Amino acid sequence: MRNDKENVIVNMTFRFAIEVVQVAEELESKRKFVLGNQLLRSGTSIGAMVREAQNAESKADFIHKLKIAAKECDETVYWLELCKEAYSLERCTVLINKANEIMLVLSKIIATTKKSLRV
Repeated sequence: MRNDKENVIVNMTFRFAIEVVQVAEELESKRKFVLGNQLLRSGTSIGAMVREAQNAESKADFIHKLKIAAKECDETVYWLELCKEAYSLERCTVLINKANEIMLVLSKIIATTKKSLRV
């Protein structure tokens, strides 16, 4: 299923992962290793699953991988909210908004792909 033209969700999740890495490094510098590690894992796995979906074996596999990415995105919002409240990291607010945008795009892609399966 992979094709090499511009892909909005792949680009969005890659840029998001870079920002998550930066926040995780900031947490690590403050010796908040556990929280930073959890955020790093979930925040970077979103893009990894989206990228993996580009090589899906079927539309059903594609949907499955994007659903996993959406779950990871939701988990990432949890960790970002925790970081924001516990450590007053204002940057987390921006990332929460970006994660919510990613979830909307993922939901739309999943719904559109499901609809194409029914036709």
